Amino acid sequence: MQHKKVKAPPFEWSFLLPSYWLVWLSIVLLYSISWLPYKVQRGLSKGMGKLLQIFARRRYQIAKRNLELCFPNLTQEQRDRLLRANLEHAGMAIFETSMGWWWPNWRVAQQAEFENYQLIEEILAKGKGVLAFAIHNMNLEFACRVVGLKNPSVVFYRKHKNKLMEYMQYHGRTRSNKYMIPRKDVLGLLSALNDGEVCFYLPDQDYGRTKCEYAPLFAVPQVATTTGSLLFAGQANCESVFMVSVRTTTGYKIKVLPGLENFPSGDDNYDVTRVNQMIEKMIMLAPEQYLWMHKRFKTRPDPNEPSLYR
Repeated sequence: MQHKKVKAPPFEWSFLLPSYWLVWLSIVLLYSISWLPYKVQRGLSKGMGKLLQIFARRRYQIAKRNLELCFPNLTQEQRDRLLRANLEHAGMAIFETSMGWWWPNWRVAQQAEFENYQLIEEILAKGKGVLAFAIHNMNLEFACRVVGLKNPSVVFYRKHKNKLMEYMQYHGRTRSNKYMIPRKDVLGLLSALNDGEVCFYLPDQDYGRTKCEYAPLFAVPQVATTTGSLLFAGQANCESVFMVSVRTTTGYKIKVLPGLENFPSGDDNYDVTRVNQMIEKMIMLAPEQYLWMHKRFKTRPDPNEPSLYR
């Protein structure tokens, strides 16, 4: 079946105009840093994290608030320590993006380790697609490149607003992905699953009030949770797994966890609650590495209810 794939953006001579020079400067800088030894890049990430605290103050405050909402039983000192570590991983995520886009396969493989990947191979051997539920850990960009060494995957794609960055992003991500489909092309992802592809879906963000259920996540009792995961699992010829990437002292470990039994069950709220429980489990493998800078609790059950981020 034909899929509505994202088309490769062409190189444009307008990219050489002065309006793009600062973008080029950033690209050249990141590309150069990507060739430094990995340990050196990890060291630089600490300084980058401190810069983010200064220049990305709004995101810093969102992360701080999310930790307060999710972990009220932690002391302020414990949350501050977790936030500092999270900033360091956010700084490293910038370098991990350049690693994912530009490192050669042999260098990626040196940092890669898999756990329970046979769960995916067993599903593929049945002639079924694999619906891999992942979470937004900071190292996700590099992790997708790692997974691509095993089996190039299919993912939703959101274009970058800057045309030069869109050119770089697309060509960087296609080094690990088999192809990409527009982020709202539900039928495209269903078709890919029916064709026996490995497809990633990330149900851990706030996608708004449409097609969602309210279920607990950590200490927040009613969190807008997408039912898209139920749609894909229920309508495609596939089986699901959960996948999380964790940065270790020696590199990156891709962990594959078994999918939920009787999923979907027909009870949407029960099912998204189980998905959120798995999301919690994956986050807690390395909570300092999760993308806490997203407004996960923005959509409230009552639209007139005060925002949790005020």
